Amino acid sequence: AKVKVANLREKSQAELTQTLDTYKRELMDLKVQQVAGAAAAKSSKIRDVRRNVARVLTVLTQQARTEVRGQYAKKKYIPKDLRAKKTRALRRALTKNELSRKTLRQQKKEDNFPIREFAIKA
Repeated sequence: AKVKVANLREKSQAELTQTLDTYKRELMDLKVQQVAGAAAAKSSKIRDVRRNVARVLTVLTQQARTEVRGQYAKKKYIPKDLRAKKTRALRRALTKNELSRKTLRQQKKEDNFPIREFAIKA
């Protein structure tokens, strides 16, 4: 009864919401049967259906996020939930461009006093 995620990814958004509704209805029916005092085998079935619901919801959210990512691809700012998580320190670290920049004074110093090269090593 386990649904394959690869099969879910092929479906459209409307089909996914439809399958989600069927799984939720099935889950409600199983819970009613459980309260009524059905066999213990139903509890494992409930677990499977709950997992299937989770799989469908996961695929739905992933599809929605990829759509939104596409919209923000060429923009300067990206919503925080779409940005790379990393760590707090890494997010605040200087970029490669910022690290490579030099002050005017440092540039003049390097131009006027290049590192001297000697023919003989001590």
